[in-house]
Amino acid sequence: MVLKSGNLLYGDLGNIAHVYLGQQTYTNLEKRFKNRLHWNNVTGFFTLTDLQIDNSGVYTVENTDEGKTTHTFQLTVYYVLSKPQVTVHDNISCSVVCSVENGRDVTLSWYKGGEILNQTSSPDHNITLSLPLKVDEQNRDSYRCEAANPVSKETAVVPQSCIESDPSTVKDGDERTQGCLIIAVICVLVASGLVGLAIYLKRRNGHSHADSPERKQDDVQYAEITHIKPAENQEERTGIQGLESLRDHPNLTVYDTLQLHRMAASEDVDTA
Repeated sequence: MVLKSGNLLYGDLGNIAHVYLGQQTYTNLEKRFKNRLHWNNVTGFFTLTDLQIDNSGVYTVENTDEGKTTHTFQLTVYYVLSKPQVTVHDNISCSVVCSVENGRDVTLSWYKGGEILNQTSSPDHNITLSLPLKVDEQNRDSYRCEAANPVSKETAVVPQSCIESDPSTVKDGDERTQGCLIIAVICVLVASGLVGLAIYLKRRNGHSHADSPERKQDDVQYAEITHIKPAENQEERTGIQGLESLRDHPNLTVYDTLQLHRMAASEDVDTA
């Protein structure tokens, strides 16, 4: 504050304003301060209007009203930030990128609820800050991108274009495809089993026919029975009770007939 006499100095430029006998008599004519630097003769304060980034720096006020006193001030000028932009980088995985124009002490951050996930900044004020992030679809509404500096703060949310390509839809499609593949494999296995069973049954039936009694009977050969007439020196045996009844019993077996003949032969021996 200068009421009667004093000076305002700025960094390496030196004196940019001079006050003498209650009047501002000199102002540095550099373009950055012209028509923007003012002194109030009531309050004794210097005022710099229409601040610009290059107005930042160290200012020194020299007061020579009564002796000489100095006061130094650090002025830092910040731009008001623009709103950050969030663009979709990959719809399938919902990967997004947040970007904002850089400036003095600008930070760009991703938040999930109240938790900060990542952050970036750069001393190069002529670039654009960018920060990528893969969003969890289950909690996508809790994400926000925030650009901030000491005098302003702006936020942006995940765009609807990422939400529309919900990965859960893709996941459901993959599950359906997987289910179809499993069903196809099961069908192939069942078909293979049926074919194998049919082949097995066919072979088994073939062996059964080969071992059946009918097949064995085909292998049996029967000899022809020849009836021999009795010789001339042999008398035809008649009167044998068993033989006489042979005609009346056609169901007698060969064994029964042989037995009857043996009995007849025994009678002949006894009579002899």
